[in-house]
Amino acid sequence: MYTKDAIRFSLNLAEQAMFTSLAKIDDIPLTFPTEEGGCHPLWVLGHLAFVEGLAYEMLAGGENACTEWASLFAPDSIPTAEIAKYPSIEKVRARYLHLRQMNLQFLDSLSDADLDKPTPWQPKGVEEHFATYGKALLTLALHQMAHRGQITDAIRTAGRSAPIAVRTEAA
Repeated sequence: MYTKDAIRFSLNLAEQAMFTSLAKIDDIPLTFPTEEGGCHPLWVLGHLAFVEGLAYEMLAGGENACTEWASLFAPDSIPTAEIAKYPSIEKVRARYLHLRQMNLQFLDSLSDADLDKPTPWQPKGVEEHFATYGKALLTLALHQMAHRGQITDAIRTAGRSAPIAVRTEAA
């Protein structure tokens, strides 16, 4: 397996896991994962879209298509239960999917040697995670899996059963 294949597999598996969980609760997307609050599923999906856009901006030099959502979904934003503040989950899902496709196309344009090239800039506080093109793309997958846990906790808070396994045949 080539490095690009491993990165693509990781990105696809993380996405499948997140969407499998999201499908269990996307009808009540403002369910907080704990009694103390936390990151509800709509915030998680919007945050993942924001970070996909940030990665595309950093890696490909394009514009982050989620800039207007920074106050809602940037890393320092605080999720609220005010549905009127958020775009619909369908709109956020579509934006995320578009940005993920752009990042996968960018990955396709790279050689394995390109994966070791330093990125032009890195987000403050996570410079090492985004130090090279390869690390940045792998970080997207790891980041997505970390936030999947918040969706899974929200599913349980809603009294629903959380998915355990992820189908991998399409990954």
